Amino acid sequence: MTEQSFDEILAMSCEDRYEIFLSMVADERDLWILVNDNNEFLKIHSDDLDNEFLPVWPHADFTTPYCNGNEETLKPKSITVPEFFAKWVPGLERDGLDIVVFPNGDDDVWIMSPSEVKDDLQEAFSNFEF
Repeated sequence: MTEQSFDEILAMSCEDRYEIFLSMVADERDLWILVNDNNEFLKIHSDDLDNEFLPVWPHADFTTPYCNGNEETLKPKSITVPEFFAKWVPGLERDGLDIVVFPNGDDDVWIMSPSEVKDDLQEAFSNFEF
């Protein structure tokens, strides 16, 4: 990934970043979250919505703004798609956490339920040419 394409992708609307997310995850077969030194995953709290969300990215490189702008030490962690489907989606739904897909540091974010992300990823896989 070139620096120009990285910056261009980050500058896209949340809807366009969502489409990039689906495409990249279908291609790479994993998605990325951030964890601290205790292996606890980052949750973003929204005062406006009075809720917490799990941010996910299509590539570790896109997590850098969050790693650098946080008080605690964070590092990217890969989650395979099968693990996401089998463990994370049910766990997030049980805990009432939605997903912020591919945040870029501004207020323009795409929020979805875990099952909606799973359904869209499954559709992306069915449209993906191997």
